[in-house]
Amino acid sequence: MEKLLKKEWLEELAARKEQVIAYRRHLHQHPELSFQEYETSQFIYDEMSKLENVEVTRPTATSVLVKITGGKPGKKIGLRADIDALPIQEQRDELDFKSVVDGKMHACGHDGHTAVLMVATQFLAEHVNELAGEVYSIFQHAEELPPGGAKEMVATGLFDDFDFIYGHHLFSTMPLGMIDIKPGPNTGNSDLYELTIYGKGGHAAFPHTSIDPIIIGSQILAKIQTIISRKMDPMHAGVISNTVFQAGSPNALNVIPDTAFLAGSVRTNDKGDRLMIAEEIDRVAKATCDAYGATYKLDYLYGYSAVYNNEATTQIVQVIAEELFPGKITHLPPMLGGEDFSAFSDIVPATYIWIGAGNAEKGYDYPHHHPKFALDEDSFLIGVKMFVAVAMNYSALAE
Repeated sequence: MEKLLKKEWLEELAARKEQVIAYRRHLHQHPELSFQEYETSQFIYDEMSKLENVEVTRPTATSVLVKITGGKPGKKIGLRADIDALPIQEQRDELDFKSVVDGKMHACGHDGHTAVLMVATQFLAEHVNELAGEVYSIFQHAEELPPGGAKEMVATGLFDDFDFIYGHHLFSTMPLGMIDIKPGPNTGNSDLYELTIYGKGGHAAFPHTSIDPIIIGSQILAKIQTIISRKMDPMHAGVISNTVFQAGSPNALNVIPDTAFLAGSVRTNDKGDRLMIAEEIDRVAKATCDAYGATYKLDYLYGYSAVYNNEATTQIVQVIAEELFPGKITHLPPMLGGEDFSAFSDIVPATYIWIGAGNAEKGYDYPHHHPKFALDEDSFLIGVKMFVAVAMNYSALAE
């Protein structure tokens, strides 16, 4: 263990636990939504500007970038944390640091991610003589709202020449202390579709004089589900969730409406499957509408790409994690949740892992985006150690 984090470093990091918790609780009380993180980013900027040996900048209006130049030659790497909250009313009245903003809460753990990286950055800034290369702490805005803050940051061109970018997510549905690491696809391509069917309204007693968009829509929904079962390799992961079907009025039960509106979410891991499903939804909609004489409009939004963990960099991260936390490493299948860290993994070698922060005994096992979501604060030092160990050792291990 001393090879990666010296004994005195581990003791120093342990002594910073209360600082991580304090930062996290402050952020938790004052959540801000995606692209609105003005006070959050200012808080980060102000705290990071207190440090010596750093250069603090604002790549976008609500993000923060902290550059730490090591005393030894090495790689150019990034450590990323997301900072935004969600439009959810918190239902954790027992917390003395409950959100004070109605209708907003940190229901995904980004307050923890931010606090963890802030403290890791403090440590690295105080140990620049032992640090190799350049390390950038990336406090990224708007992970929760497509097109996403990562895409906006990447568009600045600041990260094009990075050798490696690392990130992790505190995960409430994974037991405290477990660490999930895997090369290749990690999350899902997360896309959305909106489909409007234009039929011909009429009297319910004379359906033959109308073009019923409800009948057409129901057939489209049934056919869309066969895309997964009959068009996609059964060894691949994918799901089409049709979440909206709106047509007609409850105040006009004898009226066949003119239009119907369908919408939903499409998740895949494979790039080919992603393109195929979009094409098939359009094909099904056209064929079905043509058969009944209706028309349609399809809006297909390509959201976040799947996070792809580079095999070489992920092996290095696994070596670090196994030495620091022996017996705690697992390799779970890729999930289909979206994560805009993919904007970074699309342009440079990157690795994104999951750190267990759930604790059923404390009631901290609600899923992310739930109004009772919570994290076990004992997970925070795991995140700090991973950030620090990656920063301190990546250059040497990558040689």
